[in-house]
Amino acid sequence: NKNPHLKMVRMSVLADALKTMTNAERRGKRQVLLRPSSKVLIKFLQVMLKHGYIGEFEYVDDRRNGKIIVNLIGRLNKCGVISPRFDVPTYELDRWVTDLLPSRQFGFLVMTTSDGIMDHEEARKKGTGGKILGYFY
Repeated sequence: NKNPHLKMVRMSVLADALKTMTNAERRGKRQVLLRPSSKVLIKFLQVMLKHGYIGEFEYVDDRRNGKIIVNLIGRLNKCGVISPRFDVPTYELDRWVTDLLPSRQFGFLVMTTSDGIMDHEEARKKGTGGKILGYFY
């Protein structure tokens, strides 16, 4: 490595954060620091919070990109990002759920729709499709 200043390029803030959370959860951490932050990441965390997969989280403004401190509650098995963000029409929701989640009983896909970022069940209720961001269970 000739240049000491080369660092890994961060491809996706969301992918990075979700991976960091999965790793921290596996090691039994109670809290995890995610940086940088993004609007999409915050919305994603709100969905996870709503379903009780994570505890409270707090946004820390460091006058750069911001950080988020998430309290883990030991409920999360895995969360990940789907890239590219495939189009998922309503009638294809079930196929994606079957492919990505371990069972119908639990776990959620997170999608971005014209009505905002939500889980697949809410999208189904609203009858809206969208692009898939990721999943957690």
